[in-house]
Amino acid sequence: MDASDAARLRELDRTVVWHAFSQMAEYDGLIIDKAEGCWLTDIHGKRYFDGASSLWCNLFGHRVPQIDQALIEQLGKVAHVTNLGMSHPVTIRLAERLTQVVGRGLEHVFFAGDGASAVEVAMKLAFQYWRQKDRPEMQRTKFLSLGEAYHGDTIGTVSVSGVSLFQEIFEPLLFDVLRGPCPDNYRRPEGMNEKEACEHYLQAYERLLIEHGQSLAAVLAESCIQGAAGFVEQPRGFISGLARLCKKYGVLLILDEIAVGMGRTGKMLALEHDEDASGDTIEPDFLCLGKGLTGGYLAMSATLSSRRIWESFLGDYAERKTFYHGHTFGGNPLAAAAGIAVLDLLEGRSADGRYSLAAIAANSECFREVLESLKALPIVGDVRQLGMMAALELVADKKSKTGFDGSLRTGKKVCDHATRRGLWLRPLGDVIPILPSVLASRQELQWVGQTLHQVVTDSFQTAPS
Repeated sequence: MDASDAARLRELDRTVVWHAFSQMAEYDGLIIDKAEGCWLTDIHGKRYFDGASSLWCNLFGHRVPQIDQALIEQLGKVAHVTNLGMSHPVTIRLAERLTQVVGRGLEHVFFAGDGASAVEVAMKLAFQYWRQKDRPEMQRTKFLSLGEAYHGDTIGTVSVSGVSLFQEIFEPLLFDVLRGPCPDNYRRPEGMNEKEACEHYLQAYERLLIEHGQSLAAVLAESCIQGAAGFVEQPRGFISGLARLCKKYGVLLILDEIAVGMGRTGKMLALEHDEDASGDTIEPDFLCLGKGLTGGYLAMSATLSSRRIWESFLGDYAERKTFYHGHTFGGNPLAAAAGIAVLDLLEGRSADGRYSLAAIAANSECFREVLESLKALPIVGDVRQLGMMAALELVADKKSKTGFDGSLRTGKKVCDHATRRGLWLRPLGDVIPILPSVLASRQELQWVGQTLHQVVTDSFQTAPS
């Protein structure tokens, strides 16, 4: 691309395209022309390692032959049909496959286009369920969510989220929500080990359920890691305990696996890690999937629900039990074809098996080794990892876990420095998520670790005292 074309695109990108979560008065982002594997190439020909998996969704990297082929074959049939009154074989097959791999009595699938929509579907289904089940409980109108939660950007999902930066200006539009503490394993109560902290947090949620259980439609939680909160890692056993409490007090449970599901952690669902620690089987009433569902190729999300929820919506038309909610591109056949290809790969149906869950789990150990050296850096307070997703938390004081003054934008400066070295990352304040493709090679992961070590060290040396 010649210099004049590149300059025009850059100007249009800064003045016409309105970028998400970006201050457009100072915006100067990359313009990516093509990609392959873990690498992005911009319009100037410079290559960058995609350390954020295109915002946590590009599971296997770019240009995956089996997913490419699935889309080509589907294009030879039909690109889109509505799921209002009709369907397509590939969409039906994906729904069946999802119920099989998720299990846990979640037998029904509602397709939407993004993670926020999937959670919004679960919330509306939960609310409507209590009003039309055999013995209605009309008083159940509230939701309980975790402190610092993030479930999306619709009015409903912003209401149940707890990241103040995303909420404050919209406060007059939001509905009232109960919030429990943030189950943070890094900043757990003083003197407590992980097991004690888990019990401490669960006791707090049990008190809320005792007091408010009869007014709750559902409890919402991200499984194991709260993403936008700063990759907050929950004490192991917390999700299992929360599921037990919901059953004990008769409240529906919505688990948000949009960021952590679909193999990213080395298991199909992140909640399986919690099950391994607790020995319990977690059976939510709803489970939401997105991001990696199509390998990052196309917009698609899914809300899985249990039979009792489904049956409460069945009846004569005159009973008005229908779920009056839908999305134009819900169940899109192209996206569904990509989704089936992703499941095939995760289940080992490829020539070399390197896309399988077992291979991802093995690669996670290599990733762990790479991250280990970063723990000793003076401004790295914590290194959190679950499978092929990790994060560094930068702090001004490691002992007290005191963060930097937000106005310094330390995390952004570190990521800007990394971009100049060819490693693309996007910070969450002073937390730096690291989500390479689950197929990143040992050499690529080692380069990521070495580059991060250098840019964090350089940032510390230039940081104000």
